[in-house]
Amino acid sequence: MTRLHAPEPYDPVRDPPLVPPPGHKSASMLERTLRKGLFAVTAELSPPDSADPRDVLKAAEPLAHVCDAINATDSSGANCHMSSMGICSVLSRAGLGIVLQISCRDRNRIAIQGDVLGGAAMGVGNILCLTGDGVGVGDQPGAKPVFDFDCMSLLRTLKTMRDESTFLSGRKLTTAPKIFLGAAENPCIPPYEWRANRLEKKIRAGADFVQTNYIFDVALFRRFMARARDMGLDKKVYILAGVGPLASAKSARWMRANVPGIHIPDSVVDRLEKAAKPGEEGKKLAIDLIQQIRDIDGVAGVHVMAYRREHLVEEIVADSGILKERLAADANAVEATA
Repeated sequence: MTRLHAPEPYDPVRDPPLVPPPGHKSASMLERTLRKGLFAVTAELSPPDSADPRDVLKAAEPLAHVCDAINATDSSGANCHMSSMGICSVLSRAGLGIVLQISCRDRNRIAIQGDVLGGAAMGVGNILCLTGDGVGVGDQPGAKPVFDFDCMSLLRTLKTMRDESTFLSGRKLTTAPKIFLGAAENPCIPPYEWRANRLEKKIRAGADFVQTNYIFDVALFRRFMARARDMGLDKKVYILAGVGPLASAKSARWMRANVPGIHIPDSVVDRLEKAAKPGEEGKKLAIDLIQQIRDIDGVAGVHVMAYRREHLVEEIVADSGILKERLAADANAVEATA
């Protein structure tokens, strides 16, 4: 199996502080990959309902060597699992690239700013800023939501901490966090004509990279990217398109009906319905989507989401051809500088 990286464990007590390369905002592998112009790969880790770090490492194993960074989700869908910070702690010590997710639903601005400093201290270089799903969609609807920030104000706050070494209160930081800031976007829900404008606002707030929701309608995504290019947004932010395997036509219908922001065309459902092995067809669909998406101008990478099916990610990424292209591009770059 072709692999991208060899893990390098980071111990914040033993090792010197991570220093960003010149012109970079963080020391993260994800930022280095994107700035080199290589097609990046990130993936989501389904957090365990467990306090055992081995469960985290087991879930990360199929992602470790084909991803530039692994997203540790923050109670997505308003359902409680191991925290994003806890997962990042385990994976950073294993030497893996990580994306800390921060949802505004559960913590106020004081706690969030403290979490950012704590995450940066243990080697977190990437942070995805999310407003978060409302508690009503989760399995503990009686929980009290916070929403002291939304994604825009969260991005602005973290950008201020990084670029001005200042808390939101105006108090100075001794050492600013070296972080690469991300946001989420959903190109495939109405109003379609305003999705790129929404992206522009996130860029102004501080987003360096964007991970989209699932893309199952490539034609609709092409229109979004055309609008983004017309606005020059692809030159201001790195756009990673969300993809993932569907298990069956039944699961596709369930996602379409119950998961906010999911758009799955009838043609995709029909393809799975007619397949002799729907699971295999869902995996092939994900590979096909990656191959179509990587040819769209302005797309900087893919974000693979395979909830509780991480074992498929390595094969999906490898079969898409991304890894071979990446290694060839790296080899050519080395040869050119020799």
